[in-house]
Amino acid sequence: MSSQLAVTERPHAMHMEVLHVSPELAAEWLTRNTNNRPLSKGAVQQLAGQIQRGEWQLTHQGIAFDEDGVLIDGQHRLAAIAKAGITVPLTVTYGVPRTSFTVMDTGRKRTGRDALALAGEANATHLAAALRGLHLYLHAPDSTWSGGSSVTSNDQLLIMLEKHPGIRDALQHGIALNRACRITVTAATIGWYVTAEARPDIDQSSWKEGVVTGARLEPGDPRLTLRNTMLSLATGKSHRRRDDSREHLLYYLKAWNAWVEGRSIKLLRRSPNETMPRISSRSSLTSADNNA
Repeated sequence: MSSQLAVTERPHAMHMEVLHVSPELAAEWLTRNTNNRPLSKGAVQQLAGQIQRGEWQLTHQGIAFDEDGVLIDGQHRLAAIAKAGITVPLTVTYGVPRTSFTVMDTGRKRTGRDALALAGEANATHLAAALRGLHLYLHAPDSTWSGGSSVTSNDQLLIMLEKHPGIRDALQHGIALNRACRITVTAATIGWYVTAEARPDIDQSSWKEGVVTGARLEPGDPRLTLRNTMLSLATGKSHRRRDDSREHLLYYLKAWNAWVEGRSIKLLRRSPNETMPRISSRSSLTSADNNA
């Protein structure tokens, strides 16, 4: 019996089973998608990526056919299986009343914050955003950090946290910097973490104190320039976006590089298509500076 007949010949009573759905079967079942919402290419790409990375897990959520064998739920999952080219287990429900279509997918999707909170992490909202930003910094630093290509799965966030546990401590510094000068928590956290990881020889306490307070700093000091730039963005005195974490991180790294190299910098700006700065391997900080 073909899979197509298997769908149409099921009794009308609603029931479910778990099947290993191949890309070929997924493509065949998609032909029964005659009355569904428009397909989102971004959602398909995201799910296909999860399958290819081995993140797919069997849950109660799968696909559903109505009394006439019409696919009424799960088109994105099936399209992702076909795109990924990998067979995965899937919960298949038959005989779903077609009137239930209007209440499907109206629940709230579990977010990265939810996944981290369930894992017992504090500050889960900020931590999820920082991990997502760190993933983009490491893998796509010069992308726009928006749209479908910037989406990271919950599993990716948990893997990132396992690989980069120091992000938890960096988050505390990021929150303090955000409170002081309104740089986004995400940018400040990533900036602190990647510079500390790349340059463990640098004591960043005087960097943080300067950005937080601005006290006794001369014009042109990179810490003061970063502080003033962020405060200007926050008060709307600049046309730049106030919540662009990638842009904030770019300014953070520019200022940090100037600080460790002992350079004066009076203006932070971003040119079109500017790439993310590399962390400087040079330093002109004296022992006094480093222990300040």
